[in-house]
Amino acid sequence: MFLKNHEFIAPKRYSYSEVVKITNSFKVKLGQGGFGSVYKGVLKNQKLVAMKVLSEIKGDGQDFINEVASVGRTSNVNIVSLVGFCLEGRQRALIYEFMPNGSLERFIYNRGSSSSSQLGWEKLHEIAIGIARGLEYLHKGCNTRILHFDIKPHNILLDKDFCPKISDFGLAKLFHEKESKISMSHMRGTPGYIAPELFSRNFGEVSHKSDVYSYGMMILEMVGGRKNIEVEVDNTSEIYFPHWIYKKVQLHEEQLGLHGIVSDEQNRIVRKMIIVGLWCIQTNPLSRPRITKVLEMLEGDLASLEIPPKPYISSPSRSPPGSPSKIYHTLIELMRDTL
Repeated sequence: MFLKNHEFIAPKRYSYSEVVKITNSFKVKLGQGGFGSVYKGVLKNQKLVAMKVLSEIKGDGQDFINEVASVGRTSNVNIVSLVGFCLEGRQRALIYEFMPNGSLERFIYNRGSSSSSQLGWEKLHEIAIGIARGLEYLHKGCNTRILHFDIKPHNILLDKDFCPKISDFGLAKLFHEKESKISMSHMRGTPGYIAPELFSRNFGEVSHKSDVYSYGMMILEMVGGRKNIEVEVDNTSEIYFPHWIYKKVQLHEEQLGLHGIVSDEQNRIVRKMIIVGLWCIQTNPLSRPRITKVLEMLEGDLASLEIPPKPYISSPSRSPPGSPSKIYHTLIELMRDTL
């Protein structure tokens, strides 16, 4: 019914037999996730594509509809292009432009070497700016504004020139400019990147600032070359990276303790990314900058940036298997303190 009502915005529709042919019977697998698998494919015009085959239909197929509805409306250098889709019986597939360098995740969580040595701090800075431009387009540039709700390194794809493109709109929500408040039936996102207001409205209203929070957490992970919240380490050695790096910046320490900073210019770039990231993860949504302001800060002069207040979410303790992340227990305690 959705596709019938939105034929004018939907990309090209393919049959399942065409999907099989495009992927050469699913010969080259690029990756796998909770949604299904991704395969490399070739269209008739020899254009390379990534075929996202959904293995299980969740609920009423809302994730699939979100992808077609949101990405089908976009056209921006920092948003992945949806080439087409397949909907045939229970067979569902999404066809995207092929990104030869995969996701940003594989370049920043390599414990063997720092992220800076793989991409360089200048390139990481460019990628951060590109992602912010993509978010600005989603928040302001579309006729229908789009909130992504799952910004994280895994969902940022890199083309052959390492230009970043926001992908995976399965949790996205479309809304009109007139809407000041976003109604949410359930919490969306990935633990570690979810804004506090998505967990509890006591922290504020859900808005585009929720994407800004996720963006800030991701920027800090790009700087640190590690996840901000390390759940696999024991309690005695666990460090919450945003608090650790905040102390370094607050005390104006010349050495940030990060690998690969070899020049004053790189030091300025890294400090700028850290300060921007810390502003973005402010607990109160009203204290976070809009994504347009984030761009201004990243492209502006370091001297013009003020150090933000310390984000007051405490370092999360290790969560036992099957339990919610301890960071949310911390949020509850903070909520009680502020009421």
